[in-house]
Amino acid sequence: MAKDIGIDLGTANVLINVKGKGIVLNEPSVVAIDTQTKKVLAVGSEAYRMVGRTPGNIHAVRPLKDGVIADFDITEEMLAYFINKLNVKGFLSKPNILICCPTNITSIEQKAIVEAAEKSGGGKVFLELEPKVAAVGAGMDIFQPRGNMVIDIGGGTSDVAVLSMGEVVTSRSLRLAGDKMNSEIAAYVKKKHNLLIGEHTAETIKLTIGNVWHADASESLEIRGRDMVSGLPQSVSISADEVESALHETMMEIIAAAKEVLEVTPPELSADIIDRGIMLTGGGALLRNIASLFSEHLKVPVVLAENPLDAVALGTGILLDNIEDKRAY
Repeated sequence: MAKDIGIDLGTANVLINVKGKGIVLNEPSVVAIDTQTKKVLAVGSEAYRMVGRTPGNIHAVRPLKDGVIADFDITEEMLAYFINKLNVKGFLSKPNILICCPTNITSIEQKAIVEAAEKSGGGKVFLELEPKVAAVGAGMDIFQPRGNMVIDIGGGTSDVAVLSMGEVVTSRSLRLAGDKMNSEIAAYVKKKHNLLIGEHTAETIKLTIGNVWHADASESLEIRGRDMVSGLPQSVSISADEVESALHETMMEIIAAAKEVLEVTPPELSADIIDRGIMLTGGGALLRNIASLFSEHLKVPVVLAENPLDAVALGTGILLDNIEDKRAY
């Protein structure tokens, strides 16, 4: 008998939850391809290590951009690789798959996700909105007639939604999140320190000293890159308050989206949100002091999910239990 699986198909990472087993796979959404033979050389963590470090004929690509499929064939290959790795197929049956998508996804993009999942070896495919799944995974009871608000900051998209009775009441989806933060950090280092750094280094800075509110100027990190003047390798020190200013604009845009959602939320649900607070999920929620920053600007309590990175994958596991009530695509 095939086991049902839930997939958090993220721009940065793919997480897979197998019914009855929990999260069994968490790998970067990267595929390494030989451009001459079009052959897939590596998928996931192995391919991620190659980003920015490969010869000309090997290309490490991320098939998802801003939460949607940018390269259909490669996404299909990547999903097939992960699903086969799990060994969840039955002798004659295929697993039902529940996949998450951003709230502003078009019907064409939805179709592409469903098709990629079917072709990669899935049976029936169900789609669910990301903030809804994240809220469930973060432990919120969204099936009552009560207002719940969630801000899910992923790799490609940030989703803000108010939920009640199991459905999204109002939402906004921004195509700026973790990846945008990395490029903002790289741009800042280039402008301020005349140093060119790669995606990996920018990500390391964000993870190590990423702070978005009242950052400590004495906390710093030594980074290496290429000096733009001499063209030679060079190392400089970057401080946490510099990272704060690099990320400031992105943070303000996410806060502005949250304000817009709050402004159109029915008053009864707004009252619930003041009582219960806003739940922060996704990898972006791991930035230091982010809850304080959001709370300061939105004037509402903001709470960090227990496992922000895994919230969506955990949510798919809970929703898989009721999957038969849903309509497959």
